[in-house]
Amino acid sequence: MFEFIAIFLIVYLFLNRNKRKKKPRGLDAELKELVENSTDPTGIGLDIKRYLLSVIDDDKNDREKFSDAKIAEAQRILDRAGPAAFYWVTEIAAQLTLLAAAQINGIPTNVDAELKGSATPEEIIKIVVRP
Repeated sequence: MFEFIAIFLIVYLFLNRNKRKKKPRGLDAELKELVENSTDPTGIGLDIKRYLLSVIDDDKNDREKFSDAKIAEAQRILDRAGPAAFYWVTEIAAQLTLLAAAQINGIPTNVDAELKGSATPEEIIKIVVRP
């Protein structure tokens, strides 16, 4: 009797192995999971975009970079979006770094085509970060 139950359990687990939910791999998969599983993905994307723009504004106006208010706002976004938001912001930073490197090396990008020579940090964020 015990052997029959053990064999049945092994066969059942073998047949249902693909039905278990797997964790996504990579940044694109994390972003896709964030957008699909979030209650308000567009709102989270806009929050992250606004946060990045406010960091640029703080830098331009010589405000404190690591103020309690900014850290609290970042924590609110992180709590709302979950850990995938960290990966999303990291992906945005990586894209901006690659864009800066391409611009320094004179390599044309789609952002150059859209901006037509007027590349301010705010405009680049608005083009790169599209929720």
